[in-house]
Amino acid sequence: MTSVVIGALLSGSALTASAVSRPAPRETRAGLDPALVQGRGATVPFVEQEAENAYTNGERIGPSREAYTLPAEASGRTAVRLTERGQYVEFTLTQPANALTLRYSIPDTADGGGLRAPLDVTVNGKRKQTMTLTSEYAWLYGMYPFSNDPDVDPNPGWWKPEPDPVTKPFRPNHFYDEQRLLLGKTYRAGDRVRFEIPRHTPASWYVLDVADFELVAAAKRAPARSLDIRLFGADPTGRRDAAPAIDRAVAAARKIGWSVFIPAGTFQVNRHIVVDKVTIQGAGNWWSIIKGSVLPLAEPAPDKSVHSAPGFYGKYAADGGSTRVHLADFAIESDVRDRIDTDQVNGVGGAIGGGSSIRGLYLHHTKVGIWLDGPMDGLLIRDNIIVDQIADGMNLHLGVSNVRATNNFVRNSGDDGLAMWSEVNSAGLVNHNNVYDHNTVQTPVLANNIAIYGGRDNAVTDNLVADPIREGSTLHAGSRFTSTPFEGKLVFARNTTVRGAPRDLNWDLGLGAIWLYALQSDMEGQIEITDSSFLDSTYNAFLFVVDWPVKDEYSLSNVTVKNIRVDGTGTNVVNARVGGSATFENVDARNVGAPFINNCGTFHFNGPPEFDVDLLQGNDGNWTNATWCEDRPPVVPPPAPTPWN
Repeated sequence: MTSVVIGALLSGSALTASAVSRPAPRETRAGLDPALVQGRGATVPFVEQEAENAYTNGERIGPSREAYTLPAEASGRTAVRLTERGQYVEFTLTQPANALTLRYSIPDTADGGGLRAPLDVTVNGKRKQTMTLTSEYAWLYGMYPFSNDPDVDPNPGWWKPEPDPVTKPFRPNHFYDEQRLLLGKTYRAGDRVRFEIPRHTPASWYVLDVADFELVAAAKRAPARSLDIRLFGADPTGRRDAAPAIDRAVAAARKIGWSVFIPAGTFQVNRHIVVDKVTIQGAGNWWSIIKGSVLPLAEPAPDKSVHSAPGFYGKYAADGGSTRVHLADFAIESDVRDRIDTDQVNGVGGAIGGGSSIRGLYLHHTKVGIWLDGPMDGLLIRDNIIVDQIADGMNLHLGVSNVRATNNFVRNSGDDGLAMWSEVNSAGLVNHNNVYDHNTVQTPVLANNIAIYGGRDNAVTDNLVADPIREGSTLHAGSRFTSTPFEGKLVFARNTTVRGAPRDLNWDLGLGAIWLYALQSDMEGQIEITDSSFLDSTYNAFLFVVDWPVKDEYSLSNVTVKNIRVDGTGTNVVNARVGGSATFENVDARNVGAPFINNCGTFHFNGPPEFDVDLLQGNDGNWTNATWCEDRPPVVPPPAPTPWN
């Protein structure tokens, strides 16, 4: 039964690809021509190529945006399926490279434990290497907090739109994983890298999504006035536990005022390394690897964890927090396969502030890449790669202030890619003066690319966000999860969203590329949405919404929308399902699938619209029918985005 359903997930609108002519190589960003997203998102050390644009004798699957399907979770909503020995996807390098990252999916096993399967890699038909792919970190089932068991039943008491009995596996999701590979030498532009199904494999199919090609610099040497962790007994082969040695190195470095150096190698760590007033520097995140397992604890820890796993943690805020911590240029390869929200099994955690920095890390297979619990103040988070998380990519929680997260790349998070969560607390702490800028966030399997929950005077600027799958969209601000009210000014500026606004399966309603949600209180703080581009939105560009049970209690006001380009919506530019108001100025829209304004307010239908769409100067397009309301207008898929003349 499982294999039959999984086969259906692959099919969709598959088209047989032709291998008659070799296409010219194409670099993309978020699956688009880089010119369409110029100036937005992270500057990364690799170039992206989509498998569907490469030379292949496989089968193109997609495009599709229906959740719980392989095409929907692919970058660009399209990928390539290989099913027979000798089938391949071949990429032509556009720049010199000596390393690559492959994003892929292979089947799960019938019991949900995961499969390992080989994939041959050749360059110019020579120098064959074999990657061992795995589905051990993919394939979740059921409802939150999800399960690895394909036979799991829906959670009792949870509302669901599916009729009973449900088809199993129920809601399979989180299909993709990625893996890095050093090629052993530098290849030139024009060289051809082929991924091919080998002679023997237990996998009945492979889906290849995207390959990132990179020229990795040589391993860095130890900086002056640093202590090499090998001097304290750390084993670079990964056979022996290195955590005690790293603890000793950290203690010695603090005592004499030096830094700690992690050289090239793989170092086994299965628990937290607690850091305070110390610098830990690696040789580069391709070279210095902290790798460990998720291990059960004999009894729950004070922080309610029931497992340990590798991570670098500041002291918790209740213990005074940590300051002057600098973590740089190493990787954390963890082993998290289940979502247990009480577990502190994140890559970086605790409270880290006071002039600290986190930069150049590669965080893979942790629960959350970076989860920080305040109060804490003053941190720079930059140039990190956070991929294949079981929950959020990053979350600033509980009274976090003056944090800047910039130039980070996040892909395939199991919840929000980047979140700020200002949760209500007895001390009255509020997240404030934080900035998420110039980040790229792609394919969150659940929730939003970037989400702000309450707080004061925070900003989301210059980001590239693409391909949310379900129960969220590309940009979001919500009075939810017992968040503090929105105060001061929340700024969304100079962002580009790509293929956002999916259908929310619980509401059976199309979201917006940016959506504002007044669920637990009025949203009265000033919200500015400016100088941004919303490209190829599945449903709406803007959704302003309140939940039905509280539709007469909470409203949304003080929203300013200015200098916006909307290129493609399946339905409306503006969908208002709440009382309140917003102003619109210099909003240009084209390729819109329904009337520009869908103003249902709070569905009383007894007078003027309950949401005031205040049209100021310079709005181009058909901004008529401001009182029109259609609960669920039909979707007209827009054409692909093109340059704006």
